[in-house]
Amino acid sequence: MRREMEKHGYQGYDLQTIPPWFERSRHAHDYDEIRAAVAGVTTFHFDDGPVTIEAGDILFIPAGTPHEVRTHNGNPFTAYKGSLSGERSVTELGDGRGSVEDLARS
Repeated sequence: MRREMEKHGYQGYDLQTIPPWFERSRHAHDYDEIRAAVAGVTTFHFDDGPVTIEAGDILFIPAGTPHEVRTHNGNPFTAYKGSLSGERSVTELGDGRGSVEDLARS
């Protein structure tokens, strides 16, 4: 999956596994983001509606697009995350629940 990201010009900055029943509060990125799903299923909630991805799927999220992430099942979800520059930057629009920093405190 990481090679697939690179084919689109993206550099991975994280391989993240989120726990079952995970919820990530509303946030946006200051850059175009890519997710390349490796295992499990999760749903991204955008203003225009939900998008569910599973292992083998790639999701492009345009810069500044508000979204939440919710895993509505008992399985973890793993995906590569990346940007064109390979750097991570987040604008919190909610309470930061489920952020990388929040997960690190768990």
